[in-house]
Amino acid sequence: MLPVIGITCAASRDGGRLYLNEPYAAAVAAAGGLPLLLPEIRGLEKDYLKRLHGLLLSGGGDIDPSFFGQEPHPLMGWVSPRRDAFELELARLALKTGIPVLGICRGLQILNVAAGGDICQDISMSVRDPLKHFQDAPRWHPTHGLRINPGTLLASLLGLEIRVNSFHHQAVGRVPGFFRVAARSPDGVIEGLESRKSYALGVQFHPEELWKQDARFLNIFQSLVEAARLCK
Repeated sequence: MLPVIGITCAASRDGGRLYLNEPYAAAVAAAGGLPLLLPEIRGLEKDYLKRLHGLLLSGGGDIDPSFFGQEPHPLMGWVSPRRDAFELELARLALKTGIPVLGICRGLQILNVAAGGDICQDISMSVRDPLKHFQDAPRWHPTHGLRINPGTLLASLLGLEIRVNSFHHQAVGRVPGFFRVAARSPDGVIEGLESRKSYALGVQFHPEELWKQDARFLNIFQSLVEAARLCK
């Protein structure tokens, strides 16, 4: 039986449609997992996790700053508070119970907030000379470098230096003790976090868009699936 990996969805602004970019599910399937899309229905978080072997928090829009104790910055984009509340609860439960969890882009930020950290609402607020972090290029094209810390899980999967794609303007701010920083972009923006305790990994880039061009990125999904298999 394939490990079941739940994947969170985005929602249209009018709330009438849930959707997920196909590469997330394709990467999970290619790594040997069974992708299962999770509608954002509050109150079902515990029931979802009882049926999953692993969790993937997908990318998307900004997180409402009220969830990490801040007021909105003028550069903050569209927020979906229902999705925020749903994913934060899923993430907290996954971290508490030890269910393997991978966060991608927004998903990395959700993990950080769920563990007690916060978010920089726009990179310009914390980085003096930032790189271009929202690329004007195909999604599969890596546009900036990544420096990965030795001895981390992410280093074992990707090596110490690699180029990645980038589609964000918010970034991880304060990191709680539950996580350690695994990677940064050359301008210092945090691009990877991993748990000090259980399998929880977050990346700011989008490996689901990159693995067909560079097989190393599939290692991230294979790592999640293998961790999920061990938890079955």
